Amino acid sequence: QVQLIESGGGLVQPGNSLTLSCGFSGGTFDDYTLGWFRQAPGKEREFVASINWYGDKTDYQNSVKGRFTISTDNAKNTMYLQMNSLSPEDTALYYCAARVYAGFLPRNHEQYAYWGQGTQVTVSS
Repeated sequence: QVQLIESGGGLVQPGNSLTLSCGFSGGTFDDYTLGWFRQAPGKEREFVASINWYGDKTDYQNSVKGRFTISTDNAKNTMYLQMNSLSPEDTALYYCAARVYAGFLPRNHEQYAYWGQGTQVTVSS
């Protein structure tokens, strides 16, 4: 059974940076597409970024493009989300997700089978 565990969330001031990590276990890391989603209070879960196991294919939501970077470390079975120039609008519960790779990087959260428990990111002065 695939398990995902996020870490790295916290409280940061606007303009600062934060890196989230997602540890993957229970499956063959190379067979999966990985993604980050977030959900703010009263809002629906939204796509943030996704990546294939080689790291040569990535996709980003427009609002984070140029500020966030998704990456993987296959030796550590870990995915990262480097977040720069954070703003209060980035405040949310961030989830990592995984699905068996099917040749594309889906943005719909319903297409991901495995989820972590979430890590809170709060951007506030």
